[in-house]
Amino acid sequence: MLNVLRTEWLKIRNYPAFWWVMAMTALSYPGINYIWYNIYLEIVQKQSATGKIAKILLGNPFAYPETFHTTAYFSSFFVFIPAIVVIMMITNEYTYKTHRQNIIDGWSRDSFLLGKFFDVVIITMMVTLLYIIIAIVVGIVASGNSTVSMWSQSRYIALFSLQTFSQLSIAFFVGFLVRKSFIALSIFVFYFIIVENLIVGYSKVKLNDIGRFMPLEISDRLVPIPAFVGRLDEKAYKASLDAINLHIFLTFLVIAVVWGLCYYFNRKRDL
Repeated sequence: MLNVLRTEWLKIRNYPAFWWVMAMTALSYPGINYIWYNIYLEIVQKQSATGKIAKILLGNPFAYPETFHTTAYFSSFFVFIPAIVVIMMITNEYTYKTHRQNIIDGWSRDSFLLGKFFDVVIITMMVTLLYIIIAIVVGIVASGNSTVSMWSQSRYIALFSLQTFSQLSIAFFVGFLVRKSFIALSIFVFYFIIVENLIVGYSKVKLNDIGRFMPLEISDRLVPIPAFVGRLDEKAYKASLDAINLHIFLTFLVIAVVWGLCYYFNRKRDL
């Protein structure tokens, strides 16, 4: 296992596209939070009555402990960026036939798949670490000297990590099945940005929100809308918080199904 992990890390470390895409992630995650934080400041710092009312209603969603929830929600918008590198890494194995070379060198089919699993875990850990740094920095800036109950919502670290791993696993599955980088990327991004959002949006209006059981939406609901938005509809917000435990179970189920299918197809199909 250690040999598999070491080999996969060497592949990642020496893969320039990986670092370029991760650099994009490192810019997009703080960027989206910086934009929303400045929008919030523009609203609440107005000297008009509207600004004062907004400050009372919104509170400070970027201060501790809310920062862990708020930054997790906005950061999750860009999970498709690290998903790109996950797809590229698995499709490159087939493009350059390195998966065959691994088997020739003595790896089993299971070891190859385990290596790809480690890739997704490593990328998830890197993305989660980036999110934690952003949440802490934003929290310090927004909270000033106050760190009361600083970690009381730190559960969103685990929820964000689980959400990221689930969605990167789905991206891996698409690349694993399709094997062609451009086609797999196109399918995933199109589905991520357009198809599932249309289905989920339509189902909320016409189909009793059955779209909540779509593959990506299941893990999306691990991190509900931030509290300051939830105040507009307290009942719906409370319901979204109550549903988190269900979606934790469903997310683990999705992960198990995805990797179970990967294991099955890896065993059955030709190299």
